[in-house]
Amino acid sequence: MKILVDADSCPKPARYLILRAAARTALTAVFAANRPIPGITGPGVVMEVCPAGEGAADDRIAELALPGDLVVTRDIPLASRLVETAIPVIDDRGQVYTKENIREKLSLRDFKVGLADNGLGVERIASYGKRELKNFADTLDRLLVRLIRTEKEKFLRTR
Repeated sequence: MKILVDADSCPKPARYLILRAAARTALTAVFAANRPIPGITGPGVVMEVCPAGEGAADDRIAELALPGDLVVTRDIPLASRLVETAIPVIDDRGQVYTKENIREKLSLRDFKVGLADNGLGVERIASYGKRELKNFADTLDRLLVRLIRTEKEKFLRTR
C-alpha cells in the first residue's frame, strides 16, 4: 500500500501533510511531477520526475497505482481513470472521487473547459486555507485508517 500524489498541482501544505502521514503510518509516498519538487524527501518518499509533456505525471501515477493504494490529485480525468479501476482517489481539499460522482465531476469539468476554450469561462482557483487543509487532513486520515485496516484484515485471512 502506498500514497501516490499528483505533485504538480498539490499545494505545499497538503504535500507536507502527506509526508507526515506517510511517515506516521510507515507507508511509501510517491510524488509524481514534471519537475523536482523541493522538500519531497524522507524515508519511504519517492520523487518521480516525469518527462515534460501533457499527462506524463498522470500516466505514471496510473501505471504505479494498485488496488489498496490511495491517490491524491485534483485532475478529474486522472481520477476517473483510477476510480474505474477501484483505486481510492481524493483531491487536496478532501473531496473523495467515487464511481457514483466521477461522471458528474468529469462532465462539469469538460463543460468548463469548453467554455474556456471559447473564451467564455473564467477559471478561478479558490484560495487554499486552513479550512481546505483541515478537510483534506480529515479525509486523508479517515481513508488511510480504512485502507490500512483492510490490508491488515487481508493479511490475517491469508495466515
